[in-house]
Amino acid sequence: MQCGWPLLGPLQWIRYINKQLMVRAGTEAEHRGWLLTVDPVSASVVLVNFKEEGGASVQVVMGHAVEEVEVLQEADEETTKRLQTSFLPPRTHRLDLEELRRRRGGVRRWLEKNRFPVMEEGDELRVAGVLTITAPYRPEDCSSPNQIILDRIQKLIQIQPHHPDNDPDVPAGLQTLPKTCQDS
Repeated sequence: MQCGWPLLGPLQWIRYINKQLMVRAGTEAEHRGWLLTVDPVSASVVLVNFKEEGGASVQVVMGHAVEEVEVLQEADEETTKRLQTSFLPPRTHRLDLEELRRRRGGVRRWLEKNRFPVMEEGDELRVAGVLTITAPYRPEDCSSPNQIILDRIQKLIQIQPHHPDNDPDVPAGLQTLPKTCQDS
């Protein structure tokens, strides 16, 4: 693909996600790596290279500098999973299946209440076909190549009422008010 990278937009960029790319920026700069994401505002490219000893290195190529993008290779299933999980926080403790089921149901109902289409696919939640939420269904358990949707869903999950005393019929903004304010 020749120049015009910033002009392509998210619908075109998403086709390059999870592919190994060669990105030319300037006359002599050449960057190679697996495309993790593209910033929707600046068109900056985030490339990941996995190290043999473990871990990964990340390169950001500013969108305005991109002159040429070439697909070198499609990711296999293992590489795709590694890309999706490399930057997630480590799991600190395990929850029992009943607690996970309760959390998944609570997040699903909260998103549906806020008018997002949600489907359960095994233990995962798929939101609008472009975002995945894995157990234990926290904001940091969301993944999507669409940064705008990812940010909106993460913020929505952050303000989800978690306390069992919260009335699900009270708007989210009012649930943080003292009980006396809600009654008036």
